[in-house]
Parts: sequence; structure tokens; C-alpha cells
Amino acid sequence: MAETAPPLPREKRSKRLQRTATSSSSSTRAVLPQSRLTVWQRIKRDRVMLLLTLPGLLYFIVFHYVPLLGYVVAFQDYQPYLGYMHSACVGFANFTTAFGEPAFWSATLNTLEIALIQLVFFFPIPVALALLLNSIVSERIRRFVQSVVYLPHFIGWVIIVSIFQQILGGAGLLPDVLGGMGLPRYDMMSDPDAFPWLLTLQVAWKDAGWGTIIILAALLGIDKGQYEAAAIDGAGPRRRLWHVTLPGIAPVLILLLILNLGQILSVGFEQILLQRDAVGPDAGEVLDTYVYYHGIKDNDWGVAAAVGLVKAVIGTALVLGANKFAHRLGHEGVYRGADR
Repeated sequence: MAETAPPLPREKRSKRLQRTATSSSSSTRAVLPQSRLTVWQRIKRDRVMLLLTLPGLLYFIVFHYVPLLGYVVAFQDYQPYLGYMHSACVGFANFTTAFGEPAFWSATLNTLEIALIQLVFFFPIPVALALLLNSIVSERIRRFVQSVVYLPHFIGWVIIVSIFQQILGGAGLLPDVLGGMGLPRYDMMSDPDAFPWLLTLQVAWKDAGWGTIIILAALLGIDKGQYEAAAIDGAGPRRRLWHVTLPGIAPVLILLLILNLGQILSVGFEQILLQRDAVGPDAGEVLDTYVYYHGIKDNDWGVAAAVGLVKAVIGTALVLGANKFAHRLGHEGVYRGADR
């Protein structure tokens, strides 16, 4: 006859039942969908991550969100010695003044032209450069090339403009070569028609290597097994690039594209300010330099703030619209929608 285990004391039985109930409730909470969690439960769950993001959040609050209160100047005849509280309110008069000036519309058209050229011709360059670097077998050569190509990012615009002046300017290397060959000397630095292309060339030389860092990180996140499976199925290098690599980095590319659209009306203040006088205001004036010359230098603070507010509203609308379009295509974009 088999022996039966003696019954547990009442205290031990109650403790065991309590542990069983606790474990079952915790497992039940683990399988609950994320949408069932309350806000405080999510904060408690992600408290470490939130603490890590706190310094960055404070930076944006202090230097980006608090200064948004300064846009009240766009609706005032702002006088610095009177301040926000005592300057006269003029409604939308500053917007009417800006929209009624031909210089504003000329600067807007120049800004859009430069931004579109840079978006179409500069945006693919970091992608192509990252794909080329990723195809290099030697890790040492890849690191060396990557270090060389993103080194210009740390050079200031004053030095970069000076370098281009020594190469493409009237007394630079290119005109001397053309003159030595019996061809007309060409000064690209003072050609208004070539100014948007010159800016794009400078941006590509300065920031193309830096932009490859994000693309290379996205390439490292692609599962190598997908390449092996595609190779087994008979896909060549081009087919693997089209069906594995590009879909793998598509979310990052869409994210970068949306962020670039948000800054489409900001094409580089310092870079253009250094070269504006060489081509004249008709070709070199953009919205940022318009704000500087017609707003700050002429002490017309209200018009400057009004133009800045228009830029911010258009940039926000482009980001929201592009992000919504990305959701329709099945991508997350900058942030997830409420239904995702």
C-alpha cells in the first residue's frame, strides 16, 4: 500500500496558495495586451528608459519649446525696450507686410528651389555611399574610408566656402585650368544660375559621409539569413539589393525623408549668408537671410517673427502630412498612429 504524503500545516498551505495566486496573476498581466495597461503602469514599466531620455527632453523643452512663446512678437509692434507685455498688438499686420513684399516671395521661391534640388540630388548620395561602404569586404578599409568621407562634417562653413573659392572662384584652380586650355574662364562662385547647384555640391561634400552613419546602422540591422535565403533561391546581387537591402532600410529612409521635409524651408543660414553678396539678393536671398536682413538688421522684429512662424507652421504641416502618408503605405514614419 502506497504511503500518502502527510497534509501540510494550515500556514504552509495558505502561503503556497498565495504564491500560486501571485504567479498566476503576474502571468495574466504579462499576456494582457499593451493597450490594457494604464498610463501609470507604462511609466512604471519604462521608468529606466524615461530617466535616460530626461536630459534630452529637458534640452528640447528649454531651447525649443519655451522659445515658442516668443512667436507672440509676430502679432505685435515689438519694441525691445518695452518687452512683450507693453508692446502694441497689431494683429496680422506683420503677416500682411511680409506677404506684400516682392522680396519675401523671391526669397520663398529661392528657398524652395534650393531645397528641392538638395532633396532630389543630395538625399540619395548618403544611401549610395553607405551601400558602397557596406560592400567592402575588408573591415579596416571600410573604417578608413568611412572616417575620411565624414571628416568634412566637422569643418566650419567659413573654411568650406574658402576652399571652394580657391577651386571654383574667379582666381581659382578651375578658371586657371580652363584659361590654360584656351577656354573661357568660368567663375562658378558668382554665377546666379549655378548658385543652387553650388550649394548642393557643398552640402554633399560636407555632410554626405556623415549621413551614411545612419544608413550603415540600418544595414547592420538586416538579418543575414535573408541574404542567404535569397542567394539559395538564385537571386543575384542586384535582386538581393532590390528585394532585401532596400526594403530593410526603407523605414529609416522614410523617417529621414519626413524629417528633411520638415526642414525644407531651412536651407542653411550660415552657408548662404557667406555667399549671398557674390550672386546678389535676387538669387541668394532665402527666407533665413530675409529674416536676418529685413527683420533683425532693420529692427522689424514683428515681420521676422511672422516669417519664422510661417516657416514653422509649413514645416509642421509637411511632417504631419508625410507621416500620415507613410502610415497609409504601412510604415511607422516618425511616430505611430493611434490605430497602430
